[in-house]
This record gives sequence, C-alpha cells and structure tokens, in this order.
Amino acid sequence: MHIRKAVSADAEELCSLLNEIIVAGGTTALETPLSASEFADWFIDGEFPLVCHVAEQDRSLAGFQSLSLYGDPPKGYADIATFARIDPKIPGVGRALFPATRAAAEEVGLAFINATIRADNVSGLAYYAKMGFEPYDRLVQVPLLDGTPVDRIKKRFRLGGTPHRAV
Repeated sequence: MHIRKAVSADAEELCSLLNEIIVAGGTTALETPLSASEFADWFIDGEFPLVCHVAEQDRSLAGFQSLSLYGDPPKGYADIATFARIDPKIPGVGRALFPATRAAAEEVGLAFINATIRADNVSGLAYYAKMGFEPYDRLVQVPLLDGTPVDRIKKRFRLGGTPHRAV
C-alpha cells in the first residue's frame, strides 16, 4: 500500500468512497453525501484541513485520513477522520495511514489528535484504541438527522510519546 498526500484531483474518487460509507450508514457522523467540490473543501484544500493522506492499492484509492481544525478545537488539538473503501474492503488501510498523519501532526506542533466516534461504530472505536487513542469525554445522545440519539466517544492521541491518563 502506498501512502501519499491527497491532491485536488483525488476529490472525485475520494468523495465517491466517502459517499458509499455515508449511504451505508451506521459508522460516520456525516449523514448527507458530499459533492466533489465540498469534499475537496472539507478534506483537502479548504480553510480547515491541515493534511489529508490517501492510501493507494492497485492504482485505486483504498482510503484516506485527514486532520482538520474545523469547529475550532482547543489549542494544540486537531480532529482526525479516517475512511476506508467498503467495497471491496481492504484490510489495514487505517493502520497504514496513521504513521503519516501522526508525523504531520507532530510537524505542525500539535499536542493531541482528537477522534470523535459514534458509540455504535464498533470498528471505529476498536481502530482508534489499537492506534493508541484514549477516551477522555463523551457527548451524550447527539441526535442523528432522523432524531435517533447516538452518543459520541471522544478519544485523543497524545503526541510526543508521553503516555496520558484519561481525565
């Protein structure tokens, strides 16, 4: 698997990958499919993205991972988003992407990478735990567009190699 920074030309293929996940439902807080231009703005070259990496396998994009300052996170924090193609599913995409994302976060001087994961996203919760993220907060009963309440688990990864105990 080859990891590289995303470029604007990737937006259409990555948007398609993300929209499949959104339409499938149950794992992302995003509920409305994006256009390729919205995708580029949100994840690649808009005001808030810090970096977006893609994983390529067999000349197609298997997934992506981004760091963003959207929503005005606390100083020293950025939010991570990780998405892997669901059809065909390719194991190890997130694991392959994280070292590049971590290095980029350290390069810009972040103290923490924040992940906010739906409580019903079992695979997402497991992935971030395997990467070393630790829970530190919970947003209770955040409503989906249809009104269904779903908790959000906030996990963070401390940069700089110092272990951190959840508060």
